[in-house]
Amino acid sequence: MNILAISGSLRPTSTNTALLRALADQAPDNVAVTLYNDLDELPHFSPERDHANTSEPVHRLRTLIRHADAVIICTPEYIHGIPGVLKNMLDWLASSGEFVGKSVGVISASPSDTGGSRAHASLSYTLSVLTADLPKGASLIVPFVRRRLDADGRVTDPVLVQELRNVLDALTNASKRYVSE
Repeated sequence: MNILAISGSLRPTSTNTALLRALADQAPDNVAVTLYNDLDELPHFSPERDHANTSEPVHRLRTLIRHADAVIICTPEYIHGIPGVLKNMLDWLASSGEFVGKSVGVISASPSDTGGSRAHASLSYTLSVLTADLPKGASLIVPFVRRRLDADGRVTDPVLVQELRNVLDALTNASKRYVSE
């Protein structure tokens, strides 16, 4: 099983990216988690640019999602919503249908006590509009994220490790059902 992991943060030391790496570390041998690192290469979306000859970064993104059995997105919260670069990515995927029926997990993380809950709600809503399958249990809000990682970005909180494992399990179980149907 192949899972594409997308961080909504461009920072090299992003806690959101660190959570996706930790989730990948929890994956069983039969599950490959690939971290998408090209979010900042996507051009600004405009419907006039969305045609058969889209740019290479857009084509590559669409292909990666199309070939993934599932996707997991981890987002920070900016101004009570998702980052612009993540929204831009979702805009590029609206007309091409890669998320239709695709199992997608949603994680938000923040240094605040809300854990990015508003960004989580916004991302979940947008994915539902794109008709993604948002499996029960494949969702997580992580408050006080910096307290739960060490200086190198490794998850040190055993509860968070288990929560990430639970998200991964829910996502893989839902994806297996979807693939077999």
